[in-house]
Amino acid sequence: MRHSAPHGDLSGAAPQRADTGFEQQRSTRDRFADPLSGAGAGKVAGNQVETGLGSAHGKAILLGEHSVVYGAPAIVLPLLDLQATASIRRARRGFITSDLYTGPLAAAPKHMDPVLTALRVSAEQMDVRADRVELILRSTVPFERGLGSSAATSAAVVRAVANLAGIRLNGAQAHALVQEAEHVAHGTSSGLDAHAVQSMTPLRFQQGKPTTVKVADRFTFVIADTGTSGSTAAAVDGVSMLRDIQPRVVDRVVEDLTNLTDDVIYALGLGDPIRVGQAMHEAHSLLAYLGVSSPALDAVVAAALEAGAYGAKLTGSGLGGCVLAVVPDQEQAGDVAAAMTAVGATRTWTTSLTPNDFDLMTAPTARVPKEDR
Repeated sequence: MRHSAPHGDLSGAAPQRADTGFEQQRSTRDRFADPLSGAGAGKVAGNQVETGLGSAHGKAILLGEHSVVYGAPAIVLPLLDLQATASIRRARRGFITSDLYTGPLAAAPKHMDPVLTALRVSAEQMDVRADRVELILRSTVPFERGLGSSAATSAAVVRAVANLAGIRLNGAQAHALVQEAEHVAHGTSSGLDAHAVQSMTPLRFQQGKPTTVKVADRFTFVIADTGTSGSTAAAVDGVSMLRDIQPRVVDRVVEDLTNLTDDVIYALGLGDPIRVGQAMHEAHSLLAYLGVSSPALDAVVAAALEAGAYGAKLTGSGLGGCVLAVVPDQEQAGDVAAAMTAVGATRTWTTSLTPNDFDLMTAPTARVPKEDR
C-alpha cells in the first residue's frame, strides 16, 4: 500500500502558520464565535479570580512515529508525572518568569514564541490584556526531547488565562487555542500533541482524529533521556529521501509498523505488557532500519532489555531524544532506570497507565493474531 506524505511535523498535517505578534487576529475570534464550531467560550458568572492557574502534562509516542506521517495510526501515552503549570495575574506591564526566559514579554526570545502565541490568542478571546499580565511558568517536561513540552506549556497557559477570566472552555475550543501555538512551534502541526497533553488516557491518532484506547490493566513504563536532542525535520526528511530511493521498502516498513500499532492497541485492551514489549522491540528495529535511531538510543534500548524490560524503543522523531521501555512493575523499573543511566542516560522517569473504563473505540482496526481467534 502506498501512502502519500504531507510536509510538516512528525504526525503530518497541511501547513499552517500563526503570527506571534500581539496584534488582534480576527480569524481566531471569528472561529470561536461561529455557532457551528462550538458557539464560543462560556462565561462562568462571578468566577473571575486574581490569579489564574492552569496545568497540562507531557506525552510519549508508544508506537507509530514516522509511519503516522504517511497516514498510518500512532498510539500516544499521557505522561501524567511530567507536568507544566502556569499562573497568571493582571499587571501594569507584561512580564514572564520561566526556566527558559525571565523578563519583559516584549523582549522574549524567539524560542518563547509558542508560549506568547498561546497567551495572545487565548487572552484575545477572553478579554484579557495580554500585554498587561505577569505569567509564571514551571515545567518538568524536558525541552526538545519529543515529550510534548511546547504543547503542555501552551495548554497550561490557555487554561490559566481561562481561569483568570472566569471562562469555561470546551475541549474543542481549548484544542484550537493550543494548536495556534503548536503551528508556531513546528511550522505545522497535526494536533497529536495538543490532544495528548490534555488527555488522561492513551489515544489512537490517525489523520487528525484521536480516539480513546482501552487499558485493561496497569502498565509501567520507564523513560530515559539520552542527553541529546533530535531533529524532527532531519529525521522526517531522511525517511522521505529513503522512500524516494526505495519506495517499496519504506512502504513495507510503514505497513509493518501499522500492524504492530494495531497489535499494541489489542494488547493494551487485554492487559498484556509482554506483547506490548515484543511489539516495541520490533518497532525499534524497524525505525533503526529507516535510519532514525542512533548509537546512544540503541545503547539505552539494549541496557533496558538486559535489565529486564519487556521491550524498549526510541520515542519521538529519533536521532536523539528519549527511549521508552515497558517493565513488569515498579521494582523492576528501578533496575531498568539504573541500567539506562549506566550507559549514558542523563535522566529517567517512571510512569504508569492505569485501567480505564472507556469502550475500545479503536477495536474495528485492531488486528487480532490468529492464535487468539
